[in-house]
Amino acid sequence: MSVMQNVKDVLLRKFKEKFAMDAAIVAYAPGRVEILGNHTDYNEGYTLSSAINFGTYFAVSPREDNEAHLIAGDVMQEVVFDPASPEPSQDRVWSNYVKGVLAGLNEKKKATHGFNAMFLGDLPLGAGLSSSAALEVSSGLAFAKLYDIDVSKMELARIGQRAEHEFAGVKCGLLDQVSSLFGQKDHLVWSDFRTYEINPVQINPDVCFLMCDTKVKHALVDGEYNERRRHCEEAAAYFASTLDRPIKALRDVTWEDWLEHHQKMDDLTARRAAHPIGENERVISGIEMLRNNDMEGFGRLMFESHESSRVNFENSCPELDTLVAGAQAVPGVLGARLSGGGFGGSAVVLAWRRDVETVSTTLRNIYANKYGERCDTRILVCSDGARVMPGQAVPAG
Repeated sequence: MSVMQNVKDVLLRKFKEKFAMDAAIVAYAPGRVEILGNHTDYNEGYTLSSAINFGTYFAVSPREDNEAHLIAGDVMQEVVFDPASPEPSQDRVWSNYVKGVLAGLNEKKKATHGFNAMFLGDLPLGAGLSSSAALEVSSGLAFAKLYDIDVSKMELARIGQRAEHEFAGVKCGLLDQVSSLFGQKDHLVWSDFRTYEINPVQINPDVCFLMCDTKVKHALVDGEYNERRRHCEEAAAYFASTLDRPIKALRDVTWEDWLEHHQKMDDLTARRAAHPIGENERVISGIEMLRNNDMEGFGRLMFESHESSRVNFENSCPELDTLVAGAQAVPGVLGARLSGGGFGGSAVVLAWRRDVETVSTTLRNIYANKYGERCDTRILVCSDGARVMPGQAVPAG
């Protein structure tokens, strides 16, 4: 039995024990790992990411009344609310991701009855693998099925993004939700966040990704994420006023433009802008390298990406820097960088598959030598995206 199948079975047992009924609908959404294209999504740029082999299951059944009962299956906390008019919670903040999605779906078709719902997954919280987007997507798919709402993948991604903005207070882009929805086995997801064109890019089967969780919990709602976004918007406005061509977002600014003008800008704004501008160019170069099977070159881009995060965007942390710096000297490692919003969470390491167990042990030891305890590591597999599956009873015991 796979690990994720076990998670699903545990969820269904807990659901039946709590609600004395079987789940009618079960949806699954994977987490994601960001490979290249850090903080480019809200700058209308490019990203390379992947849905992964860890995620969240969301189970739901209808009620005859108008109450929504939502339970976090790991801690068994419950919230009760009106599904037709969900409001953000001040204490059970985890519920806001689900409530925000339901609010978005209500704009397409109002909830006409209540439900019992519970979710459970194996994505570590705060590890930079987007447990929040997995919850948004899995709940969105389940509610769309429950209330017979026709919603496209991109519409659902946008609803999840709005949930982050309006209910969780994070002005995130669409990378996380798109990665979870459009994932494809053995492929990376290449996203263009201006045209919203999504394409799979095959990756060499002899390599794999390793997640190294620092256990430093990032909290993007503390303002750091929103501050970086504000500086990017200010930089785009500067270039729009200076360059003799239309500039809508940092997507339109080249590295040559930045080199020519950065000394005329506020230093902090210039450095913040340098990161997504450079990341866009690294994504385009990376796609060409993948097509040419140049995994060494692709790995170098990952190292360059992390250095830009460390110096320009300042969204790394000492623990992440220790892992990435250590990885550069480990045989079998091709590249490494932080993954996701930053400020904690995980580093993602590209390694030859044949060496990944040795690489994992070595990096855990490097981390323990510096911080006194080993980081958590998991092998990440490029996986298929989110989906709805039939609920089914699981025998107790």
